[in-house]
Amino acid sequence: MITVTEATATAATLKRLSDEGVSIWLDDLSRKRIESGNLAELVENRHVVGVTTNPSIFQAAIGYGEGYEEQLAELAVRKVTVDEAVRMMTTADVRAAADILRPVFETTGGRDGRVSIEVDPRLAHDTAATIAEAKQLAWLVDRPNVMIKIPATTAGLPAITEVIGLGISVNVTLIFSLERYNAVMDAYLAGLEKADAAGIDLAGIHSVASFFVSRVDSEIDKRLAKVGTDEALALKGRAALANARLAYEAYEEVFAGDRWTALAPSGANKQRPLWASTGVKDPSYKDTLYVDELVAPGTVNTMPEATLNATADHGDIHGDAVTGGYAQARADLAAVEAQGISYEEVVGQLEDEAVAKFEAAWEDLLEAVGTSLRGKGVEGV
Repeated sequence: MITVTEATATAATLKRLSDEGVSIWLDDLSRKRIESGNLAELVENRHVVGVTTNPSIFQAAIGYGEGYEEQLAELAVRKVTVDEAVRMMTTADVRAAADILRPVFETTGGRDGRVSIEVDPRLAHDTAATIAEAKQLAWLVDRPNVMIKIPATTAGLPAITEVIGLGISVNVTLIFSLERYNAVMDAYLAGLEKADAAGIDLAGIHSVASFFVSRVDSEIDKRLAKVGTDEALALKGRAALANARLAYEAYEEVFAGDRWTALAPSGANKQRPLWASTGVKDPSYKDTLYVDELVAPGTVNTMPEATLNATADHGDIHGDAVTGGYAQARADLAAVEAQGISYEEVVGQLEDEAVAKFEAAWEDLLEAVGTSLRGKGVEGV
């Protein structure tokens, strides 16, 4: 983890990124990061204004991390179930992180200073259970700057509308396709309309739409390599940026449309695009590719710490890198299709894999916590 001196010396690039209208969120959380003061240092010195978590992050933090022994012992004495123990630990971390980020939340009017926690990934295809879980998580964390993460599955869409309609802020996650992204924005607007009709203050509702980036290149690059022609290989590393740029174009269109115009006077907030999965998977690409090339006003970039540090050290922030590239983005995706690679097949596969990955991580976390509880003499967990 970085020191205060190192952070101050290398924060200029991060400030430039922030000044371009990009909110920098950290895609990681652990009790050690909270209790060591590291998260507070990142907020103070690295322009970090939000935190995202997911089942894989909690699996790494709790399943194999430090700082949970005392709480585990207390939970074991209470003879709680494994599921309850996991929720008590994850919500405790999110609550503590939310308290650290509360000043940012206050100074930005709720726009930033947010900490996200995901509904149980096993509920991704169950609308009613997702809604119930979202309400429970908002109650458990009990902080105004929490965001509940709901996956953009087919079943997740009506859940997003319902939860937004209750006045709960939502981070919509696992978005890979442009079609699904448009459906997510529609679900958000429907939720705002529902909240407005119920007399809920729209100014207090915020949302981000987490559009995944690097995994698109990983899958399409693999398929381009299999095609193997010079023309196909020349397209590697272009699909993910093209996809994200066209998502931003869609965002601009929707939040200039009639439905938004009708809601704006009531204090509604735009649902900002959030670039997720921005850690570069291919070592032949620059490690700040999905930061440098996705700078656009009104966006969020949630980064693992390695990407945050790389951006601070050698990121190349050269202004808006998105809005002038829509025609080229469409051409790049069309060129990929011309190689016999189906965009719809790829994004559908990526969504299925992402849901399965988070389900597996959650199951691994439950198993690790169950083992810890049983080791403390608790039977039947």
